[in-house]
Amino acid sequence: MRAMPSIVEYGPVRSVAQAVFDTIDTGLVVLDVNLRVATASTSFCRMFGVVMEDVRGRSFYELGGGHWDTPDLRMTLDAVASGNGSLHACEVEHEFLELGLRTMLLDARQIPETENAGASILLTVNDVTAARAAEKRLTALLDHKTTLLEEMTHRVANSLTIIAGILILKARRVHDVEARLFLEETHHRVMSIATAQRLLRTSLDDAEVSLGPYLSELCESLATSMIGDGQKIEMRVQAGDGTARSRDAVSLGLIVTELVINALKYAFAANTTHGRVTVTYATTPAGWALAVADNGIGAPEATGKMSKPGLGTVIIEALARQLDARVEILIRNNGRTTTITHAIH
Repeated sequence: MRAMPSIVEYGPVRSVAQAVFDTIDTGLVVLDVNLRVATASTSFCRMFGVVMEDVRGRSFYELGGGHWDTPDLRMTLDAVASGNGSLHACEVEHEFLELGLRTMLLDARQIPETENAGASILLTVNDVTAARAAEKRLTALLDHKTTLLEEMTHRVANSLTIIAGILILKARRVHDVEARLFLEETHHRVMSIATAQRLLRTSLDDAEVSLGPYLSELCESLATSMIGDGQKIEMRVQAGDGTARSRDAVSLGLIVTELVINALKYAFAANTTHGRVTVTYATTPAGWALAVADNGIGAPEATGKMSKPGLGTVIIEALARQLDARVEILIRNNGRTTTITHAIH
């Protein structure tokens, strides 16, 4: 009958192997095929407050008053002992008599039979209690951060909506046409920022944003607030499955807002019966392109009503520079198209 296996059976190699075995911080146990303890590392003995002489030859399931004797662990170790299974990152949480409530991570592999020793099992035991507690604290902090960001976003959006409401009330009371137009434009811009703030709750995390739903909801909000009941203007969004980082999506949303506001305000005559504003976002291996097109009469610049670029044009160009993109404007007899193009360098 073969003796119970140890690390290495003979000579200086055994001494070196045992020294390495006892030096490693991870708890190590060698079990025979009957799951009895052949040897255990110093770290294992220290971890569970046992003496090597007291555990050698005992069933692994008897250690520590039977706290390892669970149905799942028994089934898995039996499979490892028979060569029909493996144990990897098995997490065991238990109220250990010596240690209190701890979380242990177990790995096991079979050591094949040799000429001098039968098959055995090398079992590693890592105490991951502190790591799991740190993970829980981190998760709680992240949840708290998310809650704070959502609350901040909600409050900022509400505040911007209140400011926009005050602006439109002021605009209705102002008799000067130029001042009223200025207040109305400011109202629309504040509302656009509020909408972007509301739609992009993850903007501070720089997450990927699906542009189709984002631009559709943004344009729907703009259409609801700016297209009167008697106006026959259709809003279309064609963005496919394109995505963008949330910080870029904010800039794209503000560009779309400016262009859509300009189109709805200036591109259509009062008696328009089939107006249309189309927002398109497309990607290619060479980059991406955002376009806002209308089938109206063009913007003020095209009709001679504005001798220099307006505030909206200045904002669009500034946002395009942030995106490392260029602005192209095409004015036709039947409308205007503004394209923002970003090329991958």
